[in-house]
Amino acid sequence: MSPTMSMNPLYAAYCRTFQTVLRLALPILPYRDPVTLQSVDEAVRMLAEKGKRRPLIVTDRSLHELGLLNDLFAALEKNQLDFVLFDETVPNPTVSNVEDARALYLRRGCDCIVAFGGGSAMDCAKACGARIARPNKPISRMEGILGVLLPTPLLVAVPTTAGTGSETTLAAVITDDQTHHKYPISDFPLIPRYAVLDYRVTLGLPKHITSTTGIDALVHAVETYIGRSTTKQTRACAEQAVTLISRYLKRAYDDPTDMEARKNMLLAANRAGLAFSKSYVGYVHGVAHSLGGQYGTPHGLANAVICPYVLELYGSSCHAKLGQLARATGIAEQGQSDAAASATFIQWFRDLNASLDIPTKLSGIKDEHIPQMARYAAAESNPLYPVPKLMDAQELEQIYHLIKE
Repeated sequence: MSPTMSMNPLYAAYCRTFQTVLRLALPILPYRDPVTLQSVDEAVRMLAEKGKRRPLIVTDRSLHELGLLNDLFAALEKNQLDFVLFDETVPNPTVSNVEDARALYLRRGCDCIVAFGGGSAMDCAKACGARIARPNKPISRMEGILGVLLPTPLLVAVPTTAGTGSETTLAAVITDDQTHHKYPISDFPLIPRYAVLDYRVTLGLPKHITSTTGIDALVHAVETYIGRSTTKQTRACAEQAVTLISRYLKRAYDDPTDMEARKNMLLAANRAGLAFSKSYVGYVHGVAHSLGGQYGTPHGLANAVICPYVLELYGSSCHAKLGQLARATGIAEQGQSDAAASATFIQWFRDLNASLDIPTKLSGIKDEHIPQMARYAAAESNPLYPVPKLMDAQELEQIYHLIKE
């Protein structure tokens, strides 16, 4: 399905002006990188040294039942920290999730938060901290940028998947229980103070989690790199992430106990997170979030399926940067033109998806839902995301038709 019109020129000019102002402001905005720790034991010792006595552990039931938190529990008990466990986080965490975690934090007198898990646990923990900082402001009024502003409780992020990079970012993505609207809140206080890159907690992850979260990290790096707000630092981080993913994701998928692959995938996700936290993502994420809100589609899976189609829709607007990324990471040959290198990269992406058993289409997308999802995706993406080619809601509808079975 092809759109019949393009974005209103005045609104397009507004979007580009907004993005330019934000890019120029990058050097003076209060970004900070989390302090990196190498193990959960080191993280708990740090909490004890800072006088924290009762952390709220935000995670999900499956990780708890799999025993992945056992090392963390042992370290907390060894250091005599009286922790409180919230393991009710759901995929695509909801406003209700956030409010339940906040109520538990306050009721039990907690003094810091440890997010343990993938992006869902990180998002729930960040939003919980935001609500503790702003008790009179509902999550719905924090949507967008700079809706928190006040300091949140100390947050330690322990990623168990090498994907979201949420341990580095200023964003949390929350779903409204009633409307199924999934939206980001972005503000500097949400950046975790500490990120724990402990590969041991990723060993033995199920294959489908390894694959889709790994591709999620790849999409972060790609959307950052081809966007219009990159810096020398974010481009370098994105190149490093893509290079590591190209070398180690399939290895981690084939052998869940491959320590070298797990270490390097955690590093790749972290670098991709550092890149997009400052330079933002694009329409792949806007569309993926709308699918997560409407159908509960896992975010990494949605990103993996959507990305090759969107790269093709961008066409020549992303050839120069995507070609540069393809050559810099060894995916395309140095002598290839921008257009040829871009095509090589997109085919490599599709081949990687296939090798990880990721489908080329998503089932269950209903035509009657597409216009509203496209409006949600457009509202999230425009004017914030510095995409190579601007698209309005009507133009974004074509993406849903391309990816649906």
